[in-house]
Amino acid sequence: MSTQEQGGVKEPTVDMKIEVHIIPVADVDRALRFYQSLGWRLDADFEAGPEFRIVQLTPPGSECSIIFGRGVISAAPGSAEGYLVVFDLDKARADLAGRGVEVSKIFHKVYDTGAEVRVDGRGPNGRSYASYASFSDPDGNGWVLQEVQERLPGR
Repeated sequence: MSTQEQGGVKEPTVDMKIEVHIIPVADVDRALRFYQSLGWRLDADFEAGPEFRIVQLTPPGSECSIIFGRGVISAAPGSAEGYLVVFDLDKARADLAGRGVEVSKIFHKVYDTGAEVRVDGRGPNGRSYASYASFSDPDGNGWVLQEVQERLPGR
């Protein structure tokens, strides 16, 4: 593998893509029903005995999936956090609410003495990457919706 050096840092020359995000859950069937109710595509549901089951789902338009199951991860149920990028935050909130999901109000973040503080309302000047909403799955795994209408260069 070759690399290019720029400013003393070797730049990657091979693409690496995040494929799967692991979600720890307590009840596999309940989690499966929840994520399917969001309209996420079921990609796989494999069971290899009473100690191992893996379920994979993909959000609409995503190239990255989630997996959960039995014997998949040792983390405590409800300890995962993830971001979902959406083009229209209002539309995404309305879709989730229409599916029975409790979604937060839109908020933006400010940093007061280094601590993140959530403030009601959209981010300043309506910029991409600055407005959010959040929800949780039945186990408490947290998801943040981030509105991105114009991507930063190189993304």
